[in-house]
Amino acid sequence: MKTKGQVFSRFQEFKSLVENQTGKKIRVMRSDNGGEYTSKEFIDFCVGKGIGRELTILYNPQQNGVAEMKKKAIVGATRAMLHDHRLPLFL
Repeated sequence: MKTKGQVFSRFQEFKSLVENQTGKKIRVMRSDNGGEYTSKEFIDFCVGKGIGRELTILYNPQQNGVAEMKKKAIVGATRAMLHDHRLPLFL
């Protein structure tokens, strides 16, 4: 599991990469209400950069919409491939 500091530094890297490649600024970040996104350092960074924060309810995949649907599709496809090759589903 990643620490708050690791998540924060990865987000800073991600922000720089996205903004350099697209030429656009991140305006809003949506995340669950987990501890790694609610540290004072993370909040202060977002406020300083003008990034709005939207927090969803923890463990509520319905609020994550597209990401959860894609995840579900990938997991389903993976299980189908395992089944086709007669491999155990717990791999």
